[in-house]
Amino acid sequence: MEPSTTIRKMMMANEIIVPRYQRAYSWDTSSNKSTIKTQTDVFLSDLEEQRESGSISPYYFGHFLFEERDEKFYVIDGQQRLTTIVIFLSALFTRLKDIGKWTDIEEQCREDMVERHGTYRFKTVGYDNTFFTDYVIDQTRIDHTGVETESGLRIVRAFDYFKERLKDKPEDYLTQLLLIISKSTCTTHTVNNESEAIQMFIFQNNRGKRPSNLEIVKAHFMYNVHLYAKSNKSKIIDIIKDRFATIYKSISSIEYRINEDDVLLHTLKVYFNSIWEKNALEKIYKELKGDDPISFIENFTQSLSTSFEHLNKFFVKDEKRFPVHSLITLGGLAIALPFIIKAYKFSLADDEIDKLCCSFENLVLRHRLVGTRADITSRISDVFENFTEINKDFQPIIDRIESLKTKTDWWWAHWNNDKLEESLQGGLNHGIAKYILWKYENHLQSEGKAGYIPIRFDAITEKPELEHIAPTTEPEEKPHGYDTYDDEFKNKYQNCLGNYLLLSKSHNASIHNDPFAKKHKDYGILFQQREVKKLVPDPNKGNWDRHIIQQRKEKIIKFIMGNF
Repeated sequence: MEPSTTIRKMMMANEIIVPRYQRAYSWDTSSNKSTIKTQTDVFLSDLEEQRESGSISPYYFGHFLFEERDEKFYVIDGQQRLTTIVIFLSALFTRLKDIGKWTDIEEQCREDMVERHGTYRFKTVGYDNTFFTDYVIDQTRIDHTGVETESGLRIVRAFDYFKERLKDKPEDYLTQLLLIISKSTCTTHTVNNESEAIQMFIFQNNRGKRPSNLEIVKAHFMYNVHLYAKSNKSKIIDIIKDRFATIYKSISSIEYRINEDDVLLHTLKVYFNSIWEKNALEKIYKELKGDDPISFIENFTQSLSTSFEHLNKFFVKDEKRFPVHSLITLGGLAIALPFIIKAYKFSLADDEIDKLCCSFENLVLRHRLVGTRADITSRISDVFENFTEINKDFQPIIDRIESLKTKTDWWWAHWNNDKLEESLQGGLNHGIAKYILWKYENHLQSEGKAGYIPIRFDAITEKPELEHIAPTTEPEEKPHGYDTYDDEFKNKYQNCLGNYLLLSKSHNASIHNDPFAKKHKDYGILFQQREVKKLVPDPNKGNWDRHIIQQRKEKIIKFIMGNF
């Protein structure tokens, strides 16, 4: 490849591959209703600006870094831009074909940059490539059911987005964009030495997304092995590549549940058996400067790969179990996950992991509700350190969490029952309020029923939202059926558990500021909605007032105090 070239020349007659140990497609695509610009939005808008400007200077697509091996070019940096270019071009050629047969020039451009007689110019990571080829390039697959990775779904969203944006565009618009891309300039650097490529990645400034800590760590690991491994260098490199291939595949399944850099930090906590670890890069750099960096790299990458596999199981497969689902739904998992990773690492049984999840659900809820500045880490660090491969007994962890509920000593008392009850009196974070009402709904439905099976949050109602029964803005229609909107009512009763209700998103949108009688008529799907109707049987004879709100709030708080 030439150091200074065009996109078309870079891709023609070359096979460009994203290696298995690199990140899969990670650029986001906005929905039709979104007002936030994503990378694919910017990609297209930049091309359109170039077209509208009428500039004779070519568009610049940035720098690409490759390792050349066996006459193939493996992308070290630039795979997100390259993937998007191929996705966009495939959508563009689809639209051109809808208009009519490709011209000779258009067909030659496609052969140079996308595909020629079954030879594909670009291949993404292995686990996505078959789908990428079938859905985007050949378009032999029109559905995306069964796509297991988030990167695969991102490919779908990007391709469908570009197709939608181009579907009504005239031919001259399309050919102008094709010309802009094919003549766009870029710079490339190709090395035959992987170590040099990785070193360049570490030190160069990227135009795309800033590398995550995990990507930086991977590069440093690979470079250190190239630099310091005395024997079995190739074997160690292959092992690390395999482990990061596993890691990135796991990330594709769980990345919307947890940040990859958080997993890196949680793994460090487990690896060093200390929940005091705070700075992953600083700790890893220190280990790489130690006496035996290669052993650390081998051992830690194994732990890291295993952590991602365990969390993939936790967030995807085991999430079907209600205690796991419940803890995940609550969120705020930073406290619990180092313990959870250990539990999987020590091969605890499913029912034991469920018990641990239930216990941490109690602690996390208290910690999030109370909002104290007191450090929870110091209160549970010793039970974490004592929970080891040799001593797998997790009961001391549960006992410690239970003890925090009744402690009165000032150092321990920040999460006790008094603090919990106090935290439930006023307004709550909407996410936590929805979680509490979901739990309360299950409680109401289970009363008097033997063998009741709890309902998952995502099945309780369609897109659950938090409704203020008495609206935050007083309805103009009078009488509206609510209490007097004085300062006491607005400050003390409007934003509290007694006035909160779970509704579907569509239901909430349709009644959010209606008089109480109209809301009353529409309530009834969930048990908590029926409870509201029982509290005020006839809205023509009684209001949804502060006394009723207080009564309901006390009942919900009693449920929480008895179960958490």
